[in-house]
Amino acid sequence: MKIPTIHGIIERRILVNYVADPKFVEKILPKPFRPKLYKGKAIVGICLIRLKNIKPKGLPNFIGVNSENGAHRIAVEWDENGETKEGVYIPRRDTSLKLNAIVGGKIFPGKHYLAKFNVKEQNNHFHIDFVSSDNTTLILTQN
Repeated sequence: MKIPTIHGIIERRILVNYVADPKFVEKILPKPFRPKLYKGKAIVGICLIRLKNIKPKGLPNFIGVNSENGAHRIAVEWDENGETKEGVYIPRRDTSLKLNAIVGGKIFPGKHYLAKFNVKEQNNHFHIDFVSSDNTTLILTQN
């Protein structure tokens, strides 16, 4: 089955990074990845994205779907052909769209957990929280 080209708008993207103890991060990384370190700490975070009018390319916008999404990220390194490469490993994804949760891991990469998002945005201030189907939670507020 040929997957059609998907078209839409990234309406909002917030990338939150922080550092963590590399000993804990190493335990959740598959081989050949290892944590990329900054001042001796692993770099981890979450990318919170609102997608709008997502649909096969060429169809009208009213056909499209919208969703809130969270991609949990870990900066990684690995060795390949004698060189050290860098990238991002995404151990989990959370989504407000049931369709994403159903096809995640089949059409889209990685399992997508269905989550209930609560988003408030006003005058350059925001609050985002979610509770996922496995009770993973996140609360992010910027005043």
